[in-house]
Amino acid sequence: MRIIKHEHARLTVQESGESLIVDPGSFSPDLGDLAGVVGVIITHEHADHWTPEHLERIAHELPGVPIFSTAAVAAAVPAEITVVAPGDERTAGSFTLRFFGGTHNEIHSSIPLIDNVGVLINETLYYPGDSYAVPEGVDVQVLAAPAGAPWLKIGEAMDYVLAVAPRHAFGTHEGTLSAPGLAMHLGRLAWATEQNGGEFHPLAAGEALEV
Repeated sequence: MRIIKHEHARLTVQESGESLIVDPGSFSPDLGDLAGVVGVIITHEHADHWTPEHLERIAHELPGVPIFSTAAVAAAVPAEITVVAPGDERTAGSFTLRFFGGTHNEIHSSIPLIDNVGVLINETLYYPGDSYAVPEGVDVQVLAAPAGAPWLKIGEAMDYVLAVAPRHAFGTHEGTLSAPGLAMHLGRLAWATEQNGGEFHPLAAGEALEV
């Protein structure tokens, strides 16, 4: 499996000549070449995880390719959405997808909570979206660990990595951080990963991890 980290929350996952797009949001100005894409996953409705423009392009260039997301996204987007919830299992091409979680992490008590789904891809990569939901009973090989957000406290992010105990991890959802803040947060997540014998990979946008 090859995992390409893009800007902020967006990932591309490649295996056996096929690709998945995960959370193509407003921090990514261009999705690039869509050849080989067999599925799209949107963890929740916030704009930094999807845009109408990106989904319109996907729907136009890739008719019939499934887009998996929550009911709220299905009600908002100009494309056909396969609604998923925690406990669901789906396939896209040769990829297997298992969904976890259920609720976006709290930003503030004044802001309503929304649905969020984490996804386990090919029993290898776990991407939680904007949630600290632990995929119970899963030996996570690779964790895309949130590094920065209005809802994120770095101590809680570290505890999340400790709870998941991945063999490999890298930071994601960092678009709101300054360069010094990002370096500090990634250092903390690296420490948490290493406590259980894992390896942390400080990927920048455009870099890839192969497992």
